[in-house]
Amino acid sequence: LGKSDLIIATDITSTYPITMQELPSIGYRNQIKAEGILALGPDLILMEEGYLSEDVVSQLRTAQIEIHSFAKPTTVAETVTFIEKLGELLDQKAEAESLKAQLNQDLEDLDTYLKTITSKPKAAFIMARGPQTVFLAGEETFAQEIFQMAHLELPATGFKDFVPITPESIVKINPDYLVFFESGIQSLGGTQGLAKIQGIDQTTAFQKNQIIALDGNYLSGFGPRVGKAALELAKAARGEWSKVSL
Repeated sequence: LGKSDLIIATDITSTYPITMQELPSIGYRNQIKAEGILALGPDLILMEEGYLSEDVVSQLRTAQIEIHSFAKPTTVAETVTFIEKLGELLDQKAEAESLKAQLNQDLEDLDTYLKTITSKPKAAFIMARGPQTVFLAGEETFAQEIFQMAHLELPATGFKDFVPITPESIVKINPDYLVFFESGIQSLGGTQGLAKIQGIDQTTAFQKNQIIALDGNYLSGFGPRVGKAALELAKAARGEWSKVSL
């Protein structure tokens, strides 16, 4: 929206654009303290609903800092609403309309691509935070939503949210593709570390090295680039993307 020069700090998940990584980091969720934020002297705080603890929010309000919270988008419609609300708050309505137009173009590009394909591969999203902390995405997750956008089948059904992965569960669904955050692959020690997940070596995805890794925010954040992320995912699951090497 043309206001990035006013941002003085971010949390550790704010990695785009790359200039955000050069700013001071206030930490992550329950690790964030009011003192660290106040020391930076902000006039305005924009945050995801429920991201900061109530105690921290109370301390910031006591310090008379203006705070606005927004629901995390989980669908394209919610992404559009978020852009509109932020554009209105920052008095950047024209820029918001331009951003919405770009999003619509990205979605048209996605639709154009999907009209050229007939396959609907099975894909599973795995949330990894080290070999001992590995979860499988089910229904009512960002994975289900963006898989639908990319015309991928989510075989991990019958449960909601994320559940610990078991050898039996991954073998049973036998995905054609395994999707990770880049940080998840790295937490396993790179693609060679995937074999640490019991049962994964019996899947078609592992045996054919059909592993997809994308930036976490890009894939799951449902920000203005969601159309591009869905298109990239769709192409990757049709072999039109180089395999990861992390």
